[in-house]
Amino acid sequence: MRRGFRIASGLIGLLFVLACLAWSGQKQPVPVSILMPAPYADASTQMVEAFNREHRGSIHLEVIRGPLETESISDLAISSLLLGDTPFDALLMDVTWLPKYAEAGWLEPLDPWFDQAALDQLILGARLGNHHKGQLYRWPLGADVGVLYWRTDLMDSPPSTPEQLSDIAINLVQTKRVTNGYVWQGRQYEGLSCNFVEVLHGFGGQWLNPATGQLELDATSAARAAAWMQSLITTGASPKAVINYSESESLQAFKAGDAAFMRNWPYAWAELQKPESNVRGNVGIALMVAEPDQSPAATVGSWGLSLLKQSPHQEAAVEAIRYLTSEAAQRERFLNQGYTPTSKSLFRDPELIAVSSALPEIAKALEYSVSRPPSPLYAQLSDLLQRQLNGLLTAEPEKTNRDVGTATAASAAAMNRVQTKSDMLLKATGAEA
Repeated sequence: MRRGFRIASGLIGLLFVLACLAWSGQKQPVPVSILMPAPYADASTQMVEAFNREHRGSIHLEVIRGPLETESISDLAISSLLLGDTPFDALLMDVTWLPKYAEAGWLEPLDPWFDQAALDQLILGARLGNHHKGQLYRWPLGADVGVLYWRTDLMDSPPSTPEQLSDIAINLVQTKRVTNGYVWQGRQYEGLSCNFVEVLHGFGGQWLNPATGQLELDATSAARAAAWMQSLITTGASPKAVINYSESESLQAFKAGDAAFMRNWPYAWAELQKPESNVRGNVGIALMVAEPDQSPAATVGSWGLSLLKQSPHQEAAVEAIRYLTSEAAQRERFLNQGYTPTSKSLFRDPELIAVSSALPEIAKALEYSVSRPPSPLYAQLSDLLQRQLNGLLTAEPEKTNRDVGTATAASAAAMNRVQTKSDMLLKATGAEA
């Protein structure tokens, strides 16, 4: 019996050792970490859980919840990249960051994983801002463009020209049908640059000439665009308070029923349909205004996922990027959080249109998308523009600044200063616009 017991004990011990060896020899899931701004990280929670269930034993995805502010996310990412040992495999990037990160050598091209057929499935606006010097470095998570919101209970159709917008806004304020005519983003921050891009194109200008690579803010069209933005305040078409407005302040004023028009992003639509909204059911979406002989424009403002060159798990990270940007993921984000999809087919989806009747108009705006200058120094160039524009908006108006779209000495001088300072910046750094 003792001999049998020893044999049995030995067998149990051997089986235990073999089990331990088998467990230790099992392939552990590849860890993938993606840094996202807080709102996107929160919106991705269920998708991350689903990904980890479907890839159990092969890949484990973790989304790092970063700060809320755009620039704070960039600062966090750059700090880790400069140290040379970033804990992230991928990064959710604002569209304006790409040239800077690509030029620094921090990104791995995505061309081996996303072919032309995949690009062709994207709606036009979602295709912008993903390439740098012919290589694909970013895959869009959502589509985003500036649009004009208008009150369907105050007018039969939206304005299509700057003059029409101004005239309608002034009339509605003077007849006391609304407190404010047109609310937009006039604070000295990136939102002001986005607003200006749309107005500039509407007056036939452009910040950067893609054919020559030269900045064109000293052109008459730029001065006229700046003058029109100033005239909105001096004529009462817009409240003086817009010089301190960001997206949230504009949305609050419009949502409360205090304004006839608002420039904002597509996310605002869902907010305006909530029960507490005073304009629920009385809002339409249109393209931004443009002069009769010009095409309207919508500033691209999307976020997308980029693969970091330092990632030791690139294949697994790309698998996660594919999952988070799939049509199924786009559908879920739209239905649950209101984020605009990127796939052309989803803009025709009956279920999605039933949820948001504005989807076809957003699709139309995406067809008129324009980018901000794709420069590694974009942040500095934008800061120079914001300072001059906000200074113009807050200055005492000239007596002659009453005609819509008429360039003034002040607007021309402001745009000339931006041009001069921008040229000096580029020359000093040896960078291209």
